Amino acid sequence: MAPIVLFDGECHFCDKSVQFIITRDPTGYFKFASLQSNIGRQLLNQYNVPQDIDSLVLLDNNTYYLKSTAALRICSKLTGGWKFASVCFIIPKRIRDICYDSFAKNRYQWFGKKHECMLPTKKQRGRFL
Repeated sequence: MAPIVLFDGECHFCDKSVQFIITRDPTGYFKFASLQSNIGRQLLNQYNVPQDIDSLVLLDNNTYYLKSTAALRICSKLTGGWKFASVCFIIPKRIRDICYDSFAKNRYQWFGKKHECMLPTKKQRGRFL
């Protein structure tokens, strides 16, 4: 199964992040689902992801990755210089996640909340579960 990115479907920044990934993933390596969707909730349960997660989750090879680890693993598969973001793995996870949590905590305040889902283009539809 292709790696799946679960994202907060209500978050403007998260929506833009999905578009960012799609643009830099021309081979369609990643699939996507919103955390709030039925399939998203089923996958969270199937992978035993903690219930209090409300931001980025990467499901890959029967394992889930959260927060900064998920973001860096995604970046490592993107085209361009984004692969080099994986150098941030040398930063201890605890420190990376403190930064991630601080950003995630303020994302609605800084970028707003969506009241409707984005409609993927015809070309993108096959990448969403």
